[in-house]
Amino acid sequence: MIKLPFLHISLLALATVPLACGSNKAASGETDGNVPDTLHAATLYGPTSYFSYRGQTMGFDYENVKRFAEDENLVLDLKVAPSLNALLKMLENGEIELAAYPIPIIEEYNKVVRHCGYKEITWQVLVQPHNKERISDVTGLVGKDVYVESDSKYYYRLKNLDQELGGGINIVTITKDSLITEDLIRMVDRGEIPLTVVDSDIAELNKSYYPRLDIGMKISLDQFSSWAVRNDLDSLASKINNWEKRHDNSQMLREIYKKYFEISKSSAPYENPVEALGVKIKKGKRISNYDATFRRHAKIPGYDWRLLASIGFNESSFNNDTVSWAGAKGLMQLMPATAKTVGVEPEELVNPERCIFAAASLLKKLDLALAEKVPDPDERQRFVVAAYNCGLGHIYDAIALAEKYGLDSKRWIGNVSEAALMKSRPKYYNDKVVKNGYFRGRETVDFVDKVFSVYDFFIKHTQ
Repeated sequence: MIKLPFLHISLLALATVPLACGSNKAASGETDGNVPDTLHAATLYGPTSYFSYRGQTMGFDYENVKRFAEDENLVLDLKVAPSLNALLKMLENGEIELAAYPIPIIEEYNKVVRHCGYKEITWQVLVQPHNKERISDVTGLVGKDVYVESDSKYYYRLKNLDQELGGGINIVTITKDSLITEDLIRMVDRGEIPLTVVDSDIAELNKSYYPRLDIGMKISLDQFSSWAVRNDLDSLASKINNWEKRHDNSQMLREIYKKYFEISKSSAPYENPVEALGVKIKKGKRISNYDATFRRHAKIPGYDWRLLASIGFNESSFNNDTVSWAGAKGLMQLMPATAKTVGVEPEELVNPERCIFAAASLLKKLDLALAEKVPDPDERQRFVVAAYNCGLGHIYDAIALAEKYGLDSKRWIGNVSEAALMKSRPKYYNDKVVKNGYFRGRETVDFVDKVFSVYDFFIKHTQ
């Protein structure tokens, strides 16, 4: 079974994170057998390792290396490398002591690093709908269409499996720039393609978004990986191993694991939001119990109150008790730190009046920040809603990519929305114009579509 799943994606960036008091020492090794007071580490951007979400730094590896530094009273100097090879080169050159990222446990890497800490086990799995036609054995792939990214490890595994079975698997390759493995998983969920293959950690993460999927059929051998230090840093490796084995870490580790891999991240409603609303709202009737509050606070950004209501519906289905996997709270699903930037304390987010006020204030703040880049006020609303969902930095990045790659940077649909999707691929989140790393663009593009779909519905059915 998977012990600690990770996703191997990277991006070029630098980030320094001070976490505890201590004197700085060079990252040149441990000649005295002691762990340095400053821990120089690096990781990679990715949907579980290290990323920015709604303006907050998050990630499974990030949270664990931060906890290790805090527990051991170390200052954490954390950098983000552009690729796995660059990360290993940083270790080899003495720029860092720790690669806080799952390094494959293979002979090639064992020559230059010492693995330590959590050992994860992953394998490739078939992603399929959970129904009575479920494939339970690899022989069931004969005669089936399986979609994978071209020239990927999944493609080569399927080619080998096809040879082992004597042929018959129809391997369909995808090459579109803005389409990635996670998109293929989504397409299986929607019935647009029948099957795909991914690593078990990617599958488990995405099942938290698409709970109707079946990811139980294994099609490869186990793959092992863990964090790593330089070969000469025995003391640091031992310290990490001992920290991992401590009893009081097990529950915390389980909670972090659950946060990233088990708690549902599918937005409500699961199906088409307009269809879900259509049976609940009659023409001329109120949208929610909070209509008056939406009307009052929509004056802050100068938006139609029904757009503000649509954001609230898509965020929480008007449920003020909602708390997301990432810690967003209340009817409008604001991160506590974000709420504070508009003068609302985290504990106030359970109050619908204050939560809607905070959301409206944030929309105004985002609108002002985007006014120069997107002059048309109606078009800018889509950009603002996108930034509300993912954070302003990712939208600035998408605008920069659109400008660089010949898209209209002042138009959302088919232009900056496409650039947002591109930011899920290393080629683009490694681009020099990108400042905020990996971004699960599909989530935000879908959010904007849903918000404006529901908004149009509200306009037709209310005054």
